[in-house]
Amino acid sequence: MILYLHGFTSGPQSNKAQALGARMRERGLGEKFLSPQLPASPRAAIALAEDLIARHDVTTVVGSSLGGYYSTWLAEKFDLKAVLVNPAVVAHLSLQKYIGPQRWLYTGERFDFTLEHVDELRAIAIPVLTKAERFWLLVEEGDETLDYRDAVRRYAGAKQTVLPGGDHSFTRWNDYLDPIIDYAGLK
Repeated sequence: MILYLHGFTSGPQSNKAQALGARMRERGLGEKFLSPQLPASPRAAIALAEDLIARHDVTTVVGSSLGGYYSTWLAEKFDLKAVLVNPAVVAHLSLQKYIGPQRWLYTGERFDFTLEHVDELRAIAIPVLTKAERFWLLVEEGDETLDYRDAVRRYAGAKQTVLPGGDHSFTRWNDYLDPIIDYAGLK
């Protein structure tokens, strides 16, 4: 089972979530894909993900941006594989500038991102990876939102795919759908 976690202000309607879900359905694996709408609160987002992991046979978390930060914590806690796509490395620092009113990209619904949310992110920071080999890092050097080099350093020892160009959306996503499914051990 793959649990896909979207980025800040994104959702399960994102191109990455939709493409991975569609590819899994094409391969007859649709029932092995979860992609929830995460709450604005990191504490609530982690609680939702933990509940899904407890109720389903999740073996791999796939996270984009902030979802990559969450996936790191979950992979460490539950000994799962993780695929991290242009992940936020220090979300509690990089997201501070977004404190205030925000909108979910796909629904338009408003929410407030607060200092308490930043503290919740800080609380799930993983200072040192216990098993770097459980992670696969996918980054594009052209990411305009996060410096890919921070992720390369953070996930030293992990499988790493570093591609020239691109942007924060990870423009070559569709090229990696089958390899991600295979990495998760789903056939």
